[in-house]
Amino acid sequence: MSIKMITDQAYTMIEGGICAAKGIRAGGLNCGLNPDPDKYDLAMFVSDTDCEAAAVYTQNKVKGAPILVTKEHLAKNGGKVRAVIANSKNANTCNADGMEKAEEMCALAADAMGLKTEEIAVASTGVIGETLPIEPIRSHIDALAADLSYDGGGRAEYAIMTTDTVAKEVAVEFTLDGKVCHLGGMAKGSGMIHPNMATTLNFITTDAAISSDLLQKMLSEIVKVTYNCMSVDGDTSTNDMVLVMANGLAGNDRIVSDAGHPGKVEEAPTTGYGIVYKALWLVMVNLTRMLAADGEGAGKFITCTVKGAKDDKSAIAVAKSIISSSLVKCAIFGADANSGRIMCALGYADADVDVSKVDIDLASDAGVMPAYRNGYAESFDEDFAKNLLSCEEIEIRLDLHDGAGEATAWGCDMTYDYVRINGDYRS
Repeated sequence: MSIKMITDQAYTMIEGGICAAKGIRAGGLNCGLNPDPDKYDLAMFVSDTDCEAAAVYTQNKVKGAPILVTKEHLAKNGGKVRAVIANSKNANTCNADGMEKAEEMCALAADAMGLKTEEIAVASTGVIGETLPIEPIRSHIDALAADLSYDGGGRAEYAIMTTDTVAKEVAVEFTLDGKVCHLGGMAKGSGMIHPNMATTLNFITTDAAISSDLLQKMLSEIVKVTYNCMSVDGDTSTNDMVLVMANGLAGNDRIVSDAGHPGKVEEAPTTGYGIVYKALWLVMVNLTRMLAADGEGAGKFITCTVKGAKDDKSAIAVAKSIISSSLVKCAIFGADANSGRIMCALGYADADVDVSKVDIDLASDAGVMPAYRNGYAESFDEDFAKNLLSCEEIEIRLDLHDGAGEATAWGCDMTYDYVRINGDYRS
């Protein structure tokens, strides 16, 4: 499914994903973890110079060994990372030898590229609870290192995809201190998506110069209104990670202050920090939308916008509650204007809402239909509603008429194919 991109006139959307930034080489290949020789399963990318780094990880109590090793390496290396190695097909989670295998992946990558082990971040995605075979990785690491190129981002992206049906890459170009800068990312994810920090595997690089502390600050804030406002199926993965790396090769003055911090991402940035912040938001929000639209078995992309909440936190709670509702998702799948399910999901959201003030509209390219006014259902034409909900992109709009809080959340419908895919996942 092709969805509209969110753009900004001050930023140019470009190709390249993680390789849009200067000095980033990437690659991918099949090492044998995936029995399909045409499906890549091992990826790596490296910066020509040291990178300031920031990351957020799953809040699931069960965490994959790669998460723990990456956190440890960032701490040991003063918040810097030089390269990433990642595999699909096996999550390396809940395994007695998981930490050992994750560390060995880093050591293999370091040896192949002439780096230190602690300069490497590692990530894995796939089946939980199956021992990760290390020999296929060990025997293909030199070939993977030789495959790295400045236009290899697409190969790396293909290697981390699991049940994804489309590649997810976004990049922007912008100017900072008279220097042309780039910020781009890649993501994978289709199922087991209901984040509590981030979701899936997401890697973002930039050639802008900025401190790791400020990268961490903006990443932790932006994730709350992007990845954390998405749900496909209500399951928070054990291996979720978002890693941002900045190598400074664009040549701008290194950003060391968050002066000019944007109050809202819609506002035009006025400082270096604000400009990079907006670039990171643009990449993350578009990757979020792409992830939601490619939910397992999905046929429709759903956006839920909430305004008039008591505060932004309340707005997020309402939007996420609605986008996560299995009954709402099923109604959208069936093009059934059963909007009482939306009111139901609103009612159990963890937010203070006066339901007697609530207005709800359903919208798509076919038009707009008032569903509720002042908490009561509106009459509607069934044929018009069916046509409206048969479009690929559906918007649920709420006005709570109770404050200035607002939020947007993203998701997809739930189809028969979701059950089929997950009933036979290991094959």
